[in-house]
Amino acid sequence: MQSADELMLHLDRLNAIGIALSSERDINCLVEHILIAAKDLVKADAGTLYLLKDDKLYFEFVRTSSLGIALGGSTGKKPPIPPIALHRPDGSSDFSTVVGYAALTGHTINIADAYQAQGYDFSGTKHFDAVNGYLSKSFLTVPMRNHENEIIGVLQLINALDSAGEIQPFTIADQRLVESLASQAAIALTNRQLINQLEALFEALIKLINAAIDDKSPYTSGHCERVPVLTMMLAEATDRVDWGPFKSFKMSEKDRYELKIAGLLHDCGKITTPVHVVDKSTKLETIFDRIKLIDTRFEVLKRDVEITFLRGELSEPDYQQRLIQYDKDRAFLRQMNLGGEFMPPERQERVRQIASYRWTDENGHSIPFISDDELENLCVTRGTLTAGERKIINHHIDVTISLLEALPWPKHLTNVPEYAGGHHERMDGKGYPRGLTQEQMSAQARMMGIADIFEALTARDRPYKPGKTLSESLGILARMTRDQHVDASLFEIFIREKVYLDYAKAFLEPAQIDAVNEVELLNMAAVVIKQPG
Repeated sequence: MQSADELMLHLDRLNAIGIALSSERDINCLVEHILIAAKDLVKADAGTLYLLKDDKLYFEFVRTSSLGIALGGSTGKKPPIPPIALHRPDGSSDFSTVVGYAALTGHTINIADAYQAQGYDFSGTKHFDAVNGYLSKSFLTVPMRNHENEIIGVLQLINALDSAGEIQPFTIADQRLVESLASQAAIALTNRQLINQLEALFEALIKLINAAIDDKSPYTSGHCERVPVLTMMLAEATDRVDWGPFKSFKMSEKDRYELKIAGLLHDCGKITTPVHVVDKSTKLETIFDRIKLIDTRFEVLKRDVEITFLRGELSEPDYQQRLIQYDKDRAFLRQMNLGGEFMPPERQERVRQIASYRWTDENGHSIPFISDDELENLCVTRGTLTAGERKIINHHIDVTISLLEALPWPKHLTNVPEYAGGHHERMDGKGYPRGLTQEQMSAQARMMGIADIFEALTARDRPYKPGKTLSESLGILARMTRDQHVDASLFEIFIREKVYLDYAKAFLEPAQIDAVNEVELLNMAAVVIKQPG
């Protein structure tokens, strides 16, 4: 009979174990804690924790203290033991093993001596004993039930030891303690499994949204995947540096998960952006590329000038000169339609001169050769988007913030809208949508801003440009740092910790990975050169 003090001691230990189990986030560590706690509680030398999956009991953690055996759990060494099936091929229940019987019936089995016990198959145990010079004698096998009274696993302890280290049977008091612990453990395991399943479902829904966005535009496919990866690379580098303004920056696992989710959702607002704007590969493209219409008009001009020549109203040299000029103008507009880094004013003026041509439409009306909308598009100075279209593109971040702020985020994810919604802000307050300054932004949002820019510069799947090389991309990023687009200290970490190179090796073509002068880049970015450490 246990004394009142012993009972209180055991109760205190059970409470402490329950608190510890409820705070553990990692399933592998959790199953390890459960078994070790059970062994310590009743002074067992060995034990195994099984989890029930697909009608089989899987060995999750095995420990035999006297032999120094520890497999599964956080050890990283998976037990090389096949699972135990609960039913035979004909569908009948298999009660031959102790753990199988406990799982199928829900009853605890307390065996004083396995070598004397009848009705159970201990051949595997006896083989283990013979190979390892061990004696598996007393067994306590307890089913683990969750809050819905379902069996989720089995906890088995072997060889209760007395104060002299001799094997003894498990007492009734031992059995009740372990049953109580198994009940707590089952609830803790179920809760963690449910949380993991909910997190997996949540991430799957996020990936579903991103897949829908990427499916709308094959040109941006992968962007929603690569930006979170690069953001986390920069965050990990920032976490490990012991120099500069971020030397005290540290992330917990919760912080990492929060930033990961924000990265996955950073462009969720693009689900509302029109496809023809996202996919605009040339200046005149809408649902189709309107350069074809201009090609047709040139053919009309050439037909008209030919008619004029045949009527004798135009000399042959002038006729030939007109044809040559039209071909040159058409080739020029085709080139301007492609977009690029910069369109100088003289080229814009030539587009306007061509736009002043007149042609006769299908109704016989003389109209401008190029419409006002076509002229605006052809005179875009950088890229392919007009100011109005860029405003439509930029609106995705407003939608992103609106969507994310409307969600009831749990405490550990409350910063997701701020992290995801700040990647188009600038350090000088001239970004969008809220015009935040560096001091008003979290470090995580600033990290995502760098990741978003660098991914866009190096991406090979954009319709309006090829993927740039490392040196070109970092040169542009350095100038943007100097002009206060991005955080200078984070840019320094990005360079010094070679985050750019780790990313390049994973995602860029070999031809894009060229030589980089890091000191020159830091000087270009106006970063103060300092010795790490």
